[in-house]
Amino acid sequence: MVKPRPAKQKAVQLTGQNQLVFNPQKEMYSPNDYQILAKVEAVGLCFSDLKLLKQFSEHVRKSEIVSGISQDVLAEIPSYVPGQKPAVPGHEVVVKVESVGSKVKDIRPGERYLVQADYRWVKTKNSNGAFGYNFEGGLQEYILVDQRVIISPEGQSTFIRASEDLSASAIALVEPWACVEQAYAVNERTMLKKDGRMLVVQDVPCQKKMFDSFVFKFGGSHDITFVSKDQPLPEGEACFDDVIYFGSNPDRIEKIFPKIASNGLINIVLCGGKLPQDVVVQIGRVHYGNIRIIGTTGSDPAQSMKYIPATGEIRKNNKINIVGAAGPMGVMHVVRNICQAIEGTAIFAADLDDTRLAALEKIAEPIAAKNKVTLKCFNPKKNPQNIEFDYSVLMAPVPALVCAAVANSADKAIINIFAGIPASVNAKIDLNRYIEKHLYFIGTSGSTINDMITVLKKVESRQLDTNISLGAVCGIESAIEGIKAVENQSISGKIIVYPSVENLPLTKLENLNEKFPKVAKALCNGLWCKESENILLKGEKNG
Repeated sequence: MVKPRPAKQKAVQLTGQNQLVFNPQKEMYSPNDYQILAKVEAVGLCFSDLKLLKQFSEHVRKSEIVSGISQDVLAEIPSYVPGQKPAVPGHEVVVKVESVGSKVKDIRPGERYLVQADYRWVKTKNSNGAFGYNFEGGLQEYILVDQRVIISPEGQSTFIRASEDLSASAIALVEPWACVEQAYAVNERTMLKKDGRMLVVQDVPCQKKMFDSFVFKFGGSHDITFVSKDQPLPEGEACFDDVIYFGSNPDRIEKIFPKIASNGLINIVLCGGKLPQDVVVQIGRVHYGNIRIIGTTGSDPAQSMKYIPATGEIRKNNKINIVGAAGPMGVMHVVRNICQAIEGTAIFAADLDDTRLAALEKIAEPIAAKNKVTLKCFNPKKNPQNIEFDYSVLMAPVPALVCAAVANSADKAIINIFAGIPASVNAKIDLNRYIEKHLYFIGTSGSTINDMITVLKKVESRQLDTNISLGAVCGIESAIEGIKAVENQSISGKIIVYPSVENLPLTKLENLNEKFPKVAKALCNGLWCKESENILLKGEKNG
């Protein structure tokens, strides 16, 4: 017997900064001709949910849509909640479609879909629209989405058809694993932006012949603004795609950073000079604005360009430092990089929590042995590693960790700022060392549809078990407690919320046997799996 759709639904709502509420009577929406109503099977809790919790309307993805879709269409979508409107977080989601509008194509009731959260073609002022931010997310029983929003200009849908043979948790966890994949698979811009805007600031005069050769070689724009030493910078912010700075004046560089557009590049040409002090850098924009920083101690800006890596991928013989490795996302980075099986890889998994480190080692050591990768789990306070790293991955949004990574990096190292430091946050960086050592900051936010498809294929082919990162389960009534656990880092793995399981308390997998022995018995070698999930969903928790 089909359970009738409720008139109201349970949901977790964010009503302001640090204001999370459980609403057992949230309004249910009915789809119009272009919309899809889907039941949430499972949703993962993410550290990014905390960023939205702390920033609310100030988050770059909670602001109003300014382009990519008409305001008339947005007015038809009740689940579009920008600015101060209450939000429903949750962007790691798998759903089953309940009903669709008459003009919805290629999506049918009864089908299961993985939801890709980023609407990269629908722009806010400084980012893009996203499911779980300025569009309601998955911490509710049902979601409403509009097909006019979720289809990219290339015709790809953010609703990705998923297998019924897998646990809902395994599919929901594809989203964070895809974000990890994007952090390495991202293609870096190694040329000047064609048809972009360039700003050239000459505190030290540049040689015209050398500069013209540089622009010709790297395909730059003809829209170039030149500023000499005694001239002020142009007015306006975030308007230049490429900035070339000749000189070594920290104050000038600090004033230049706000001029860099999203996806922009700054090339600091020291011309034999040396910066007299650390420089305040808009470090949060590396992750959220995708800005990049390069430089040379010489006078030719072309010298800097050759040190831009083609992608964020780890390389042969890399010593990789993963900071915060035993947290939910850190585990994914460790396992992902082990499974690359690149010759000479040595992974240094750093975490301050010895209990979590032990849990990570238990999971990762057998995989490392199989792939012939060196793995060292360590507590940096108790056992610091006095070596220089070829690659650093930062799991916590702490500017001091970025500064430490610069100090501890080998020549040509990549520093992957994976954790989203807020776009408004700056840090004092030793740019002399950064430039002299040819270091490179990289940062990505979210994942692409193709990343999701890549990881989902790995999961469906049993090449990857995303459930390896699951640490606890709960119902929607306990989701706020789960978000607090993410904030307190009290659970080493990911937390999956099952909205259809009523009054399921937040339960770590290691405690299942105490509360739900039948579910615990169905675990697969201690890991969550489809069998244990099925028992939970059927209500056969005990016995």
